[in-house]
Amino acid sequence: MLKTVWMSDPHFSASGDVLGHDPGVRLAAAVDHVNAHYGDSDLCILSGDLVNRGNRRDYQALKQHLDRLSVPYFPMAGNHDDRPLLREVLPLPEGCMAEFIQYTITTAEGLLICLDTQKTGADGGEFCAARMRWLARELDRAGDTPVFLFMHHPPMRLGLPMQDSANMENGAAFLDLLQGYPNIRHLFIGHVHRPVSGTVRGIAFATMRSVLYQAPPPRPAWDWDSFHPAQEAPEFGVLCVENADVTLQYVQFCPFETGGPEG
Repeated sequence: MLKTVWMSDPHFSASGDVLGHDPGVRLAAAVDHVNAHYGDSDLCILSGDLVNRGNRRDYQALKQHLDRLSVPYFPMAGNHDDRPLLREVLPLPEGCMAEFIQYTITTAEGLLICLDTQKTGADGGEFCAARMRWLARELDRAGDTPVFLFMHHPPMRLGLPMQDSANMENGAAFLDLLQGYPNIRHLFIGHVHRPVSGTVRGIAFATMRSVLYQAPPPRPAWDWDSFHPAQEAPEFGVLCVENADVTLQYVQFCPFETGGPEG
């Protein structure tokens, strides 16, 4: 069995709160919880928006927290990240694309593919022709091996009106590519700060809550001018894969008040 800790959207900042939440306190609590209760995991994947403003100091401080993890960790790029700084400060596996933060992780239970959906300077994402070609090559090489894709931006609408305005621009073309590969078993998606699961083009998917703060549910309606984080605790995921079967547990690692507006 493959056990993976899945964290997303820590929006780390070395100085000051982010929307009234302390990213250092919450990330430290997440790392402590992993080490205490999920130290038997094989690895940890962080699916983007690692820092809030993409500067060197924040990446360096983030690395100090992540280096305390008792399992290997694999960082990914989100719309808040700076690719050159991420590559310079954080460890990436051999074989990572030169231009994009895109790579594979080979395991006994299947191939994990971490994708870069960032569109430079935009909140929404994209998946350009170069990234498409790279992904198609990796999927061809995988053959009948089960494949599990991790990405930051959703390639489809999720019924979250505000987040759906900033998903992957060419998501339909991306999904067209995936449809040709029956070895793809699951998509794991960050960015939206809410848990949503379902299928798209017959492929199962799940999104992840944030390690820092959660977006409100879509009802009652809200917009970015009225946005305020929901009073919901931070979580990470524990993903288990065995014989291509998947289970995903959402794990609360501290109360809402810890490092939040009230704590």
